Amino acid sequence: MHIDNPIEGLTGMRRVKRRIYEILDGAVVDRANQVCEIFIASLVVANVLAIILESVHDIHEAYHAYFYVFDLFSVAVFSLEYVLRVWSCGEKYPHIEGSAWRGRKEYVFSAFGMVDFFSTIPFYLQLLFPGADLRVLRMFRLLRIFKLSRYNSAMDDMFEAIKSEKDSFSSALFLLFISCLLFSSLIYIIEGHDQPEVFPSIPAAMHWFSLTIIAGWGNVDPVTYVGVVLVVVTQILAIALAAILTGVVATAYTAQVQRRESEYEMQVREVLADGIVTEEEQIQLKQMQAKFGMTDEQVEAIAEQVRREKEVSTVQL
Repeated sequence: MHIDNPIEGLTGMRRVKRRIYEILDGAVVDRANQVCEIFIASLVVANVLAIILESVHDIHEAYHAYFYVFDLFSVAVFSLEYVLRVWSCGEKYPHIEGSAWRGRKEYVFSAFGMVDFFSTIPFYLQLLFPGADLRVLRMFRLLRIFKLSRYNSAMDDMFEAIKSEKDSFSSALFLLFISCLLFSSLIYIIEGHDQPEVFPSIPAAMHWFSLTIIAGWGNVDPVTYVGVVLVVVTQILAIALAAILTGVVATAYTAQVQRRESEYEMQVREVLADGIVTEEEQIQLKQMQAKFGMTDEQVEAIAEQVRREKEVSTVQL
């Protein structure tokens, strides 16, 4: 199987653009791509630590200038990364007419594109409005932590798992809604006369139910025996719902990981079908490994299993 190198036949700026896209997007897994990923990931982690430390008043006062210089450097790097991604994403669909803006639009309006944009924009807003209080916007810098999810498939796996089990989640949320109406109405009827300031209406009782489900205690002590029993039942329901949702997510996440391993195994079987692994096929497997976030041990175990099955089938023939 032969796959043409997309850089071949390109000259000048198109070649540079294609190479930048390969490095930033991981279209080709090589040393330049790995160095870029490690550098960006390390800078993101350092930024998050800096934001946390900067919130400590004494540390902020003592090292304010250093924090500012580091933030200036980080914004410059992330801004350059954003501009290069927008520019180079025009090479995502190089063989389709009008595809340059298609690739750029996909990145700009993607979750990663939004994170890249909003994690740097507060700095420029501070320059445009130096006298404004933008402390809330500055906290958008914490969005930079989500840049790490670009280099790890765990979050993608989680979202795919939730999406695949949307029917189960819908059923659980429907059960939660029914329970909210039922228990809120009961607590209003039972405790409303004895604690009118706490349960003046069913919406107020629904607020109590929400707190009880989320935190385990609605910040209210019932004064009737029936109310005590109702609170206990509500807390048990909260534990049961949490267990159900946790089990659904865990099962779906495991199934998603297994699906990705099966997909990778199918690709390995196709590559080893002719007994020859070309350089292009190795690149394909490396890209898939990076995309799925698989370790070298997992990849080697799959490859070894496929080789053994191939040897057994050869001996039988």
